[in-house]
Amino acid sequence: MSEDLSRYHQPVSNFCASFDSSDDWEKYRLSEDQLEFFGEKGYLKGVRILTDDQVEVLREELEQLMNPEHPGRHLFHEYYSNESTDPNRVVFHALGAWRVLPGFHDLLWNPAFLVPASQLLGGPVRFWHDQLFCKPARHGGVVAWHQDYSYWTRTTPLAHLTCWIGLDDSTRENGCLNYIPGSHKWPDLPKPVLTGEMDGIRETLPEELKNQFQPVAVELKKGESSFHHARTMHGSHANHTPAPRRATVINVFRDGVMSNADEPLLTGVPIIPRGNRMDGQFFPLLFDPKSHLS
Repeated sequence: MSEDLSRYHQPVSNFCASFDSSDDWEKYRLSEDQLEFFGEKGYLKGVRILTDDQVEVLREELEQLMNPEHPGRHLFHEYYSNESTDPNRVVFHALGAWRVLPGFHDLLWNPAFLVPASQLLGGPVRFWHDQLFCKPARHGGVVAWHQDYSYWTRTTPLAHLTCWIGLDDSTRENGCLNYIPGSHKWPDLPKPVLTGEMDGIRETLPEELKNQFQPVAVELKKGESSFHHARTMHGSHANHTPAPRRATVINVFRDGVMSNADEPLLTGVPIIPRGNRMDGQFFPLLFDPKSHLS
């Protein structure tokens, strides 16, 4: 049975290089133009998070984790070999890889992720949960249009951020992420079935929001990421290509967010009573900019 790596709130391998000076961290800062774009549009694309070597490590680990007989399977909060509601499509989706294998664990402490995340959140970065998404070749399914926070109202206030990292080049043909610019300023909307009908929620929008529904496809190279606000509407189409489209996602929030539920926030996690700060073994503080940035 696999050891639960959530016990360790620091890197456990050499996946990330060692950073000893503030200068090493400073180089990952986003520019003022990038921050302004995120504030206006609700997303930011093309931020490199991984080297090619790191991508290969995570691809190898993902291949192991997609085996439902993996000895660490019990550590996942959610695990779906196929979450698609379309019998002709497949979407592998799982939460909790950081608990199982060292690459996905140490990814959370990657400065190339932490520095931009702290800038976009405006403070210290605390972990929420990770996700794996794999759309296999030729019959990879859709991820419906949705806002992340509609699934996360069990935490409050909204001070959340998502980082989507490609383990393959993502294109229009293989089901890259699509955003609705400016939708982070919309109200909270009902949560759809995540891997159900792509355009289901679109039909229920008020007319003024339907008129603003202008998707932008975000194509990325492997190792690149996009960041988005927790209210930004996003989704991805099916993969029709002869190669898989694989990705990992890191969800974080600004330190100080509290529980908004008197039940487990994730499967297998002890209850944090409503109104108490999110912290502990499963929600570690990843980064405080005061410690690394001038």
